[in-house]
Amino acid sequence: MSFIRNTVMTAYRSKMYPNYWDVLALLVVLAVITFFAWTAKQMVTPYQLGQVTPISLDPVMLPFYASRTVVRMLIALCVSLLFTFIFATWAAKSHRAEKIIIPVIDVLQSVPILGFLSITIAGFIGLFPGSLLGPECAAIFVIFTSQAWNMALGFYQTVRSVPAEVQEAAKMFHLSSWQRFWRIDVPFSLPGLLWNTMASMSAGWFFVVASEAITVSNQKILLPGIGSYIAVAIQDANLQAISYAILAMLVVILGYDQLLFRPLVAWAERFKSEREGTGSDYVAESWVIDLFRRTRLMRIIGSELTQLFDMFVNIKIFRASSNFSMISNRGQYHEQRVSVFYNIVIFMIWAVAVIFLIHYVTNNISMPEIGRVFLLGLITAFRVVVLIVLCSLLWVPIGVWIGLRPRVAQYAQPIAQILAAFPANLLYPFIVVFIVTYHLSPTIWLTPLMILGSQWYILFNVIAGASSMPKDLLQVADNFGVIGRLRWHRLLLPSIFPFYITGAITAAGGAWNASIVAEVASWGNETLIATGLGAYITECTAEGNFPRIALGIGMMCMLVLVFNRVVWRPLYEYAVSRFLLE
Repeated sequence: MSFIRNTVMTAYRSKMYPNYWDVLALLVVLAVITFFAWTAKQMVTPYQLGQVTPISLDPVMLPFYASRTVVRMLIALCVSLLFTFIFATWAAKSHRAEKIIIPVIDVLQSVPILGFLSITIAGFIGLFPGSLLGPECAAIFVIFTSQAWNMALGFYQTVRSVPAEVQEAAKMFHLSSWQRFWRIDVPFSLPGLLWNTMASMSAGWFFVVASEAITVSNQKILLPGIGSYIAVAIQDANLQAISYAILAMLVVILGYDQLLFRPLVAWAERFKSEREGTGSDYVAESWVIDLFRRTRLMRIIGSELTQLFDMFVNIKIFRASSNFSMISNRGQYHEQRVSVFYNIVIFMIWAVAVIFLIHYVTNNISMPEIGRVFLLGLITAFRVVVLIVLCSLLWVPIGVWIGLRPRVAQYAQPIAQILAAFPANLLYPFIVVFIVTYHLSPTIWLTPLMILGSQWYILFNVIAGASSMPKDLLQVADNFGVIGRLRWHRLLLPSIFPFYITGAITAAGGAWNASIVAEVASWGNETLIATGLGAYITECTAEGNFPRIALGIGMMCMLVLVFNRVVWRPLYEYAVSRFLLE
């Protein structure tokens, strides 16, 4: 017996010892930690406003610049995720909060990143005087504004669409609001959130030049990064340097796809219910997850971290959700009075903000100028509408086809990320030469650059919607022979419609934002300017003309908000009531 006991104990202890896979995994973890620590140290070097930061076009410097850009984007992504979990959940759970948060997001996603820079750059520099951390924070904030709104709207939509039977189960188990968030809302929303996170990461790449090569009030700040490298290459008309930048971007995007997004997609498979899926037995895989599964010590550490997370989730912070349903008639009457008062306060806040903006603009700008900016806004709005329609006709069928085939989605994911991350600035050499050579109109031929990055929001959301279609519903349609036009009309389009609306809203907002990059294209000494509101804001920002910057941003916000209220919001409410609550 003692021999058997010793053998069992020896075998048990052997499982506690590290193996070769532990060493390899430990090297990967240490390399990642060292990379972040070294890059963070570079972000706090001394800096004075007006100091010229030399940007070398030597390709040897590209790994250093790429590391700086990636860290900025990952920090912004973490902040965007925190913003999404707090405000998107709040809006989905509270009708009062929804009345404020969703319109504010609608407005903020229409504010161009140059507008955020004009307002925040001085504050960040003043917050960290004599340090590069001020401009770094400004760049991170700008990248955050290109990522957060899409993630928040997508998460808000999926939290609102949690099935009623799942909500009833949560009430039966007396889960608190905190537990429901981590046990139900986040797992249910995870597939869509991952696809939106990929799209948001790519959106950060799209605006990387504007976030790292900052030009405000005739002051130019160049932060070490791929964006500044591209800006200097465009200024010098160095096509070879542009080619090196494209190659570096491809390597970086494939790198974080393999190290970050592919493991997350494979890990998220565990949260899919039996009803979800596309009927395929294919399961997403990741060599990173396979590596850690082969380890011994790392798996033990992972188990301990899982227990800590369970303790974190099971903290009784809020009361059980079932207690909220018992409201008396008197309480309902009081709730209605509070709701009326709440709506009045919201209306007064918006009215004061609008009156202040109108007073500021009219005191500094003439009425003919305001009328001209309004017409420029209508021109840009027409471009946005036409581009959204064309992209929807193209990407909705492709997105459904990819979403119903998980194996295809595995290969389409990195390709879509690369295409979505391709900055419009990298096409300036070809676009400018093409337009100048053939004497074409910049107003027409610069228009496709507006949708270059934001069109992928439609594709990513449609893929997420198609991949989450119930397996049993697809099998029933197959058994009854529902094919062709009838299948699209009765099954596919209704299933992905809420996801499509979310993608179209963010794509439209992204197209408005991208107008500041797309309506002004330069290559060397040649600059092309299209007629539109984006070009107006870009020129005023470079001059530091704050009244006209406020007018341009205010006009863009007003047009986007009106369009969202008149078109997108009714379509979204129809999608929720017609296709999610039945």
